[in-house]
Amino acid sequence: MQSPIPDYLKIVLDNARSIEDGKPASYIETLAKADTSKMAVALAMVDGTMYSSGDDQVEFSIQSISKAFVYAIAIEDAGLKRVLEKIGVEPSGDAFNQLSLERGSNRPMNPMINAGAITAHSLVVSPNATAEQRTERILNALSRLAGRQLHVDEEVYEAELRDAHRNMGIGHMLKAAGIITCDPREAVKGYIRQCAINVNVRDLAMMAATLCNAGRHPVTGEDIIPQTSVRQVLSIMTTCGMYDAAGDWVSRVGIPAKSGVAGGIIGALPGQVGIAAFSPKLDDRGNSVRGVAICEQLSRDMGLHMMDVSQISRATVRTSVATILPGENQPHHPNCQREVLIFSLRGAVRFAGSERLTRAIARELGPPNPDDPGSGSYRDACAVVLSFREVYSFSGIARRIIHEDIKRLLADKKSVVVIDPSEVLEWDLDSKGKNQPPYVVANEAEARDYIGGIGCQAVSKDDNW
Repeated sequence: MQSPIPDYLKIVLDNARSIEDGKPASYIETLAKADTSKMAVALAMVDGTMYSSGDDQVEFSIQSISKAFVYAIAIEDAGLKRVLEKIGVEPSGDAFNQLSLERGSNRPMNPMINAGAITAHSLVVSPNATAEQRTERILNALSRLAGRQLHVDEEVYEAELRDAHRNMGIGHMLKAAGIITCDPREAVKGYIRQCAINVNVRDLAMMAATLCNAGRHPVTGEDIIPQTSVRQVLSIMTTCGMYDAAGDWVSRVGIPAKSGVAGGIIGALPGQVGIAAFSPKLDDRGNSVRGVAICEQLSRDMGLHMMDVSQISRATVRTSVATILPGENQPHHPNCQREVLIFSLRGAVRFAGSERLTRAIARELGPPNPDDPGSGSYRDACAVVLSFREVYSFSGIARRIIHEDIKRLLADKKSVVVIDPSEVLEWDLDSKGKNQPPYVVANEAEARDYIGGIGCQAVSKDDNW
């Protein structure tokens, strides 16, 4: 069986593809020429599993998405106290390139507008560091987050530098206000260079997933961002990451996020999933039109809004194998001496929990993968048991994913038995039409009797089955 999640992501892209609003960033020559037909989406789980669809290998400049990560680097290098002395944390309500500072303190309002981002860049490494040292520090850190070596798009950098008058003005304003101590021209050049680093959606999703995973890289296990910095960054992303559209974003999508004028958007839902979307056409606030639509549908369909507290606790998935032994009533049952694969869920199951189950099913019952020893080991199991005896509840998206898993198992001619004493799966037999339903039972004994005949036994490494 193949996971339904990539198919779902393709549907999400197809739904957004019909949106023709917006236009690419016209004030940067290279971005103005972007291929507006390109679009992609990626999800990265906190254990490193990646799903993507569309033009997921197409590279584009990270632009303002870098602000979130450079803010984290500045906190690590200069300390949170020093950073807060230089950069505020309040939404500005103005455009990202507004020439304004906080009244009284002269601080930039937050690190997600250009004034705050230039200040954050100036705090990287040390006040006396060269532009090259800061750029190297940032490029190395972003590469570790992405899990591969990134590079600067020199064409984008030169194009932005040619028309950097407004940012240069912001730099000089920061210098005059005593916010930055280095050469403002070097700070602005370094900031523009960090924005010209190329990424794709898979890079961004993994970078977002690292934030979701308390700063630990989901694949390498490396602690890249301190947990206290992650909390600070996600908080600012929530209130300021989408510029003057932040309030609308929080109410409609509800995921800490950051956008960039090349068309990228990241979302980081703590403990669950990192999201990235890409499409070059922007709205008048500088956010990708299709990217916003993609994130809205993901949040709506998957129940990812961070204020959705209808279910509390986490889901776990346990996989076990049992061998059927004959009973006295049917000693020659065809399933005797054959293996049964059991998947047991526990807790309040949301998207992340259903994805873990889906992945476990695909691994055990899919084709062997030479890069994953043991995968595909139970393709010939005589039955698949899904036990929801210890499931408290399913979210809407979790139920839909598991329904789809079952349908695909049945389409693959697998014998599927569901243990669901509380009927939390809500399998509606009347609405299934021609689709074959699974066999639903109340307990393990009924499942064994169905699989191996009345009175059969099961030898399992798991004493709970």
